Amino acid sequence: MTMMESLQTDPAGTGMRSEASGEDGRSPRAEASGTAEPHTGWRHGTVVAGVRWKNPVGTASGTFNLAACGRYYDVSAMGAISTKGVSPVPWEGNPTPRTAETPCGTVNAVGLQNPGVEHYLIDELPKLKALGATVVTNVAGHSDDDYAQVVERLADSPADMLEINVSCPNVSHGGMSVGTDPLALFRLIGRLRSISDKPMVVKLSPNVTDIVEIAKACVDAGADALSLINTLVGMRLDINTGKPILANNTGGVSGPCILPIALSFVWRVRQALPNIPIIGIGGISKGEDALEFLYAGANAVEVGAASLLDPVAPLRVAHELESLLDSRPQLAEKLEKGMAW
Repeated sequence: MTMMESLQTDPAGTGMRSEASGEDGRSPRAEASGTAEPHTGWRHGTVVAGVRWKNPVGTASGTFNLAACGRYYDVSAMGAISTKGVSPVPWEGNPTPRTAETPCGTVNAVGLQNPGVEHYLIDELPKLKALGATVVTNVAGHSDDDYAQVVERLADSPADMLEINVSCPNVSHGGMSVGTDPLALFRLIGRLRSISDKPMVVKLSPNVTDIVEIAKACVDAGADALSLINTLVGMRLDINTGKPILANNTGGVSGPCILPIALSFVWRVRQALPNIPIIGIGGISKGEDALEFLYAGANAVEVGAASLLDPVAPLRVAHELESLLDSRPQLAEKLEKGMAW
């Protein structure tokens, strides 16, 4: 049986796509009724900033697209779906080449290409909610005003949570990422907090001197949760030309190679901030990786780069973690209560 054929059967009820599923991931029953068919059967859920996740595993922003991922698995089965970054207007992204392989990972400079918040509000978001997904909308901007405009448009939307991506180059701060400056970050999150009362997650960049200082600035400004880490800066060069492979020269490194780094960042933030909900991200490709993040202090995790190699990786990791939590009742109980290890 080929990989594609195996993904079209689901005898164990894992949530992977069956031949009876529609193009957008709906089952025939949900399609006929026009309502979401809630996914049940998970034994171990979690709570992040007051929002209940069916299980502790979500998709990482930038690696999820409903039209593509919905062909492989039931997206409503995930703990949460963190969507690709949404900007105030359509962004074309960076010129190509945008991606390059590296040992145990990848380097990308896609540039947050997306069709803009207005398209998101009438297309992907309502489709995801109709399927019964818990949606974390990732917010991107090149200025403080960009962020504010998107958050304002999302304030009354059905999105369950907002995830503020503060790794974008920001013209309000001299072209530097606002996520590297605690004072600038404090001002931005405080401004966004005044616009919306939706649970707000701030996605932290690891390209900083002191991650704890950055995390504290977010919490002091009103962030409800933190997600970390975003990609690290890296590059590859063509040894035949001596020039960078990426048109952008540098890009974000992701994949298994960053797992130990991401774990250390989560652990350090948890030691400094024992009560803030944390979503762990970085290099997760199997259930054991996700479990490490939970023991490091995360309340939940997101799977990203692994899905570029294995389209069903997020759901597979969720099922693997589910089995691991069966034999760890103390950890599972804490997660159910919205607590961390």
